[in-house]
Amino acid sequence: MTRVALYARYSSDNQRDASIEDQFRICRERAMREKWTIVNSYKDAGISGASMILRPGIQALLQDAQSRAFDIVLAEALDRISRDQADVATLFKQLRFAGVPIVTLAEGEITELHVGLKGTMNALFLKDLAAKTHRGLRGRVEGGKSGGGLCYRYRVIKRLDERGDRIRGDREIDPAQAGVIRRIFRDFAAGISPRAIAVKLNAEGIAGPETQLWNDTTIRGHVKRGTGIINNELYVGRLVWNRLHYIKNPSTGKRISRLNPEADWIVTKVPELRIIEDELWDRVKAKQSEIAEKFINVTVAVREHHSNKRLNSARRPKSLFSGLVLCGLCDGPCSLRGADRFVCSAHVSNGSCSNGRTLARSELEHRVLGGLKDRLLAPNVIAEAMRAYAEEMNRLNRDRRARGDAWRAELAKVEKQIHGMVEAIKEGMFQQSMIAAMDALEARKTELSALLAEAPADTPDILPSASQVYAKKVAHLTEALNRPEDRAEAAQLFVV
Repeated sequence: MTRVALYARYSSDNQRDASIEDQFRICRERAMREKWTIVNSYKDAGISGASMILRPGIQALLQDAQSRAFDIVLAEALDRISRDQADVATLFKQLRFAGVPIVTLAEGEITELHVGLKGTMNALFLKDLAAKTHRGLRGRVEGGKSGGGLCYRYRVIKRLDERGDRIRGDREIDPAQAGVIRRIFRDFAAGISPRAIAVKLNAEGIAGPETQLWNDTTIRGHVKRGTGIINNELYVGRLVWNRLHYIKNPSTGKRISRLNPEADWIVTKVPELRIIEDELWDRVKAKQSEIAEKFINVTVAVREHHSNKRLNSARRPKSLFSGLVLCGLCDGPCSLRGADRFVCSAHVSNGSCSNGRTLARSELEHRVLGGLKDRLLAPNVIAEAMRAYAEEMNRLNRDRRARGDAWRAELAKVEKQIHGMVEAIKEGMFQQSMIAAMDALEARKTELSALLAEAPADTPDILPSASQVYAKKVAHLTEALNRPEDRAEAAQLFVV
């Protein structure tokens, strides 16, 4: 009986949930014709085909393949699995190591040739698609139209061309709301901080971009990247495009932005979209320069005074519970401010939360560590934790033994087949087809031997009574967390 696992994916705006069911349907039809038994189906919906890193479906498939839960992976086409050449090669290697071939309706059984050629074709397709999209957007921007997205305080003009197709990229000022932009520029030029501006706008019920609350970063943004209200040149009638480009981090699969050289920026004058006069824009830029100069001077002074301390504390949490403290009123995050005290971040950044109370870091840590000692280390809690731990370890041991037994049984079967074929050759029953069969058996024998050699050693079953030993070892936890030299490492464990 051949066991098969199905895989399907969609991500394009032109596709829908039904696309996955369509892929599964035609794969089931193929499995039925081949008399294969479908044991599981894996899917990833709305996730790009350019990376497998963030796809839970493909990760679950790989994990089950290592457990020999199925014999074949069946998909509609190789690009449904991934369009990334490196990902395709990695998946192919991992599945081959597990002894699981990939079969697609479009290409048949996938081989090294498919991985090389098809992976290259898919990579070129993505590159060509990106180039064509970029070229089309550039032409639209040079014509004075939007290159994508809707800037705050503008609205889309909905028009059709002579063929009835929608004309894209046309924007116009929303007169009823443009006054908010002028107000922000005037307030900032007058010396009012972005935080104070945000707090006042929120208090008056004025919705921010995408109907979100205002905060200081929405207003000040990043000068070089052109983000934030006071850095958007569209408000002075200049449409700047291609300032940034985006690339996926191969380790995480997430897109990150990088600044393009200024020579690559496309700047188009759109006077009909101007909201701010040049004189006010220049005053804002002068105020930004003044603030930046003060910040640089302060930063240099702090670095000179605390250089060693800054280097030693780099990339460490500011406190034992950084990122874990929440506001009791709005349930948002709290952060350290001023004299080493925790305060609601929403209250500080935009005033949307009225909770202005602060709590000293030392007091918070004292309370939490006291609770950790009195509650989390209570005997009944430790006993329950160790019981659950023992159950999980026992389950893992059973799974490990089952896989090892299956591999050993298959290895014995393969060795018996090899022995039988050798004996047949000795008796003069040699056939040319035996060469390929012998090669396949020897290859499988090597794979099974490698799997058994690399399998982790069996961990002795842990009994619930082990909680007594564990309780003695964790009795000094609070004392260890209170030692300054251990706090940095302990903080990393709390974040995890």
